[in-house]
Amino acid sequence: MGMLDLMATRVAAGATVEFRPTGNSMTPLIRSRALVTVAPAEPARVEPGDIVLAKVAGTVYVHLVSAVDHVKGRVQISNNHGRVNGWTNHARVYGLCVAVDGVPRPKTAGKTR
Repeated sequence: MGMLDLMATRVAAGATVEFRPTGNSMTPLIRSRALVTVAPAEPARVEPGDIVLAKVAGTVYVHLVSAVDHVKGRVQISNNHGRVNGWTNHARVYGLCVAVDGVPRPKTAGKTR
């Protein structure tokens, strides 16, 4: 089990977590090893442009919501460079990124539990 899987488990249990993900798929929004704060999400309220901690096809990502399908209760997850990871249902959207390096993310009010 990787670090993002552990964070997803903690967030799913109701905890707000801070961690430093690695990789460049979310630059410049999140640089590798930036301090990310993730709070439990209210998945039905997330919208395109939000950054979520979600599981898509068995892998946990800290990526963008690129589309929302309210009828089917799912969101599409993508990196910040145009690569779509896929669709996932609301049950697999664990958390919402509310801050990066201590700077609050815009439009997160009312989207956490």
